[in-house]
Amino acid sequence: MALSISSKQLPRTFLKPSATRRQIDSRFPSTSAIIISRNYLVSSVSPCRFTTYTKPQRQQFRNFTQTANKMATNNAAWIKEAKAHPFVVEPAPVWTPEANEVLVKNHAVAINPVDGSLQAAGWWPLDYPTMLGQDVSGVIAAVGPGVIQFKVGDCVVGHALGMATKRRQDNAFQEYTILQINMTTLLPDNIPFEKAAVLPLALSTAACALYQDTHLKLQLPAVPPQKPTGKTLVVWGGSSAVGSNAIQLAVNSGYEVIATASPKNFDYVKKLGASQVFDYSSATIQDDLINALKNKTIAGALDCIGGAPQGILQQVVANSEGVKAVASTKRGWPEPPTGVTMYPVFGTTLSGNFVGKAIYNDFLPSALKAGTFVPAPEPRIVGQGLEKIQEAVDLVKKGVSATKLVVTL
Repeated sequence: MALSISSKQLPRTFLKPSATRRQIDSRFPSTSAIIISRNYLVSSVSPCRFTTYTKPQRQQFRNFTQTANKMATNNAAWIKEAKAHPFVVEPAPVWTPEANEVLVKNHAVAINPVDGSLQAAGWWPLDYPTMLGQDVSGVIAAVGPGVIQFKVGDCVVGHALGMATKRRQDNAFQEYTILQINMTTLLPDNIPFEKAAVLPLALSTAACALYQDTHLKLQLPAVPPQKPTGKTLVVWGGSSAVGSNAIQLAVNSGYEVIATASPKNFDYVKKLGASQVFDYSSATIQDDLINALKNKTIAGALDCIGGAPQGILQQVVANSEGVKAVASTKRGWPEPPTGVTMYPVFGTTLSGNFVGKAIYNDFLPSALKAGTFVPAPEPRIVGQGLEKIQEAVDLVKKGVSATKLVVTL
């Protein structure tokens, strides 16, 4: 499909050498002119030349994009049956967004431990054949009826909710994904897709633990950050993906954070905002945390790891002043002491309450732009294309630290 616009309609152009013909053709195979961000158009006639455009031209370019999307094709990394390995890359429908939804052309997807667990164990009820994946970033290709918060051509990151909805269109491991608007964030121009893709599931999980009425109920984050509350949150696993997001959220909400990590990640965790970091492998870690919390009021604790830390955190909050509760990303914790409450955390639940919009629509766009919240941990790009997803999932199962694996599309 050839799309064109008269040179008289275009303002001054400038070069951006980082955009190569190969990158453009791989991302936009079905058209020779398409919006790739809110402010730039690229033409395959001159693949390294970008053009700024005015508001009227912007609408014209969106119309071009919508026409191109109607001719687009979708492919997905399918699981044909329970415990099937590897993923099989085959065609999938190009989905149509409904009310409160957007269709995103995925440019990067991130891998979470749950992806490998779902593929290998088959413990979650899935309707095969199906797909997996929850972390996506890309460009909006279409918007559902009545959607005004986003428009075609917007660069976004969002939490794909297929694990909760059981709809194939809501999974990340494909070229086009449906996102709920209250779980979608507009990206500033300085954050690349592969960096943004590390956010969604970890961010949602941390936000569920910290803010939902059924969990720790911290005050919401703001830009600029909320004034200090005088309360302290404990985060076990500060360098994990969930921990990295929880620390930043809590600091932006006005809370002090005391975290655990391995010594090699102390500086990383402090850079995210933790005031103190302790070695989780220390034989005295329980006493270390209790002593650090003396004369402080605790806002609760978040366990990002599971296992033995759950019992330790139960004792820490039991012996501290304040909220005696532990939110945990893992199940199977020991019976808590009297007066201590345990909360199971599911990141997908944000879509059904006020926290989803508060984080993804109200807080995150401004915080990313201001730099008071950064995508963390750092992405490690495994490769390009859906065929690389199985390799990335297998690598995550072997274990990673202070990084998140990403596949570009």
